[in-house]
Amino acid sequence: MLARAAPAGEPGLTDAPPPGRHTSRPLTLPGDVMRDAGRHVIDMICAHLDEGAAEPVTARLPPQTAKELRDQPVPLSPADPLQVLGELGPLLRSGNTHPDHPRFLAFVPSPGNYMGVLAAALAAGFAVPTGWSFSGPVSTAIEKTTIAWLVELLGLPPETGGLFVSGGSTATLHALTVARDTTAGSQYDRATAYCSDQTHFSVGRALHVLGISRDRVRHLPTGMDGRLDVRQVEERVRADRRAGLTPFAVIANAGTTGTGAVDPLADLSALCSRHRLWFHVDGAFGAAAAITEEGRRAVPGLPLADSLSIDPHKWLFQPAEIGCVLLRRPELLRQSFGVPHPSYLSGADGTDEDLMQYGIQQTREFRALKLWLSLKVFGARAFRDAVAAGMQLAEDVGKHIASRDDLELVTAPSLGVLTFRPIARALVPRDRLDRITDRVVGAIAERLAESGDALVMPALVADRRVLRLCTINPRADVRELEAVVDGVAALADELITDLLTEPRRTP
Repeated sequence: MLARAAPAGEPGLTDAPPPGRHTSRPLTLPGDVMRDAGRHVIDMICAHLDEGAAEPVTARLPPQTAKELRDQPVPLSPADPLQVLGELGPLLRSGNTHPDHPRFLAFVPSPGNYMGVLAAALAAGFAVPTGWSFSGPVSTAIEKTTIAWLVELLGLPPETGGLFVSGGSTATLHALTVARDTTAGSQYDRATAYCSDQTHFSVGRALHVLGISRDRVRHLPTGMDGRLDVRQVEERVRADRRAGLTPFAVIANAGTTGTGAVDPLADLSALCSRHRLWFHVDGAFGAAAAITEEGRRAVPGLPLADSLSIDPHKWLFQPAEIGCVLLRRPELLRQSFGVPHPSYLSGADGTDEDLMQYGIQQTREFRALKLWLSLKVFGARAFRDAVAAGMQLAEDVGKHIASRDDLELVTAPSLGVLTFRPIARALVPRDRLDRITDRVVGAIAERLAESGDALVMPALVADRRVLRLCTINPRADVRELEAVVDGVAALADELITDLLTEPRRTP
């Protein structure tokens, strides 16, 4: 076959690759080149983990560099792997925000661990099959074992089982699919769900995907404590039933993202039993606290959930993506997602216990290996200590905030999350106080992000703008975080003074 003639300046499709870097077989590299590239990648990762704390938290990518990346043409010819990796390293180090940085205090950080990183590489490198025990007996056994370990560590009923999925959003989607099928059945066009106004947006998205119209999702208001009022939920359930609707699920929080609030789980479980409703607990980040004694006291009633979502890539220190859906009756996952084996699988030893029968994915990443390998290497006690350290860190930082006369602790530490805001020590007119403080909170978050010193995001608590800290990274240091708080206070004084000297606009 004749090779296509290449235009002037363009390499031909059959041009030889750079000598010594590629083989004649498509998409392969010689063994020595693979090893050199692998060592380079490992060195990059280790340098990031060893030295990353001394670098800025937030991205410093110049706009021109971003434009150049977006405008790159499709590469047609091979390149030296080490050269490409050498160009990529600085982009990864300085071009993105780092959720694993000890001063990343926004959202819920993702402080993964090195063994989880290696597990992700091993799963991809060995192209480990999952979902079907015929082709993946080891991966199936490891996933089932890791689920059982997680159930035991969380103190859930031993019959609990489930599946590792991409994250909390997918875990919630799986759980609420089972809830709809089990509780609402064919009447899901009138199905109605109940949650708080602090519930994560992924819950509403999952219900929308399931065909539950937005006007059938009751986001019930909470007070300063951020918790669902059980009496209010019951009143709304009764009213909706009288209106001909089909209440089917209550979604409770075991640690809201905003303040770490925990809904009254035991009382909500009793309500669901009385009204034959499904009880789902969103524990995407907060449920992990239950692996410690103190945390288990903070999320009482967790074992009463019909279903639970938890993200090991949050407070169990795994790289993304690894979420988990757990059910007290895991066979209900098979009832919702199970399918007959197609003819090309019928000759093998596939069974109804295959994990492909428990979720919406067939081909999927071998996620369980991350948590399995991490637990095998570090041991469960190390994970308990790391979770406990995150909660204690929030307590210590909270005391530091409360000790200052220029800061107000708005919500006390709960599951490693606390909120606070500055108190104006300058003479601020009462009619301008809240407005100025709200502006200062937003400006502080922007200044910190621009400097790269820390990432702290604003949030709303009872319509007051606050700064929120999440302290679950085990590499965080209390003195460093106290210094961040002190810097916030100094910056607030400066900003308040500046705002007070601004000329007031007349309406």
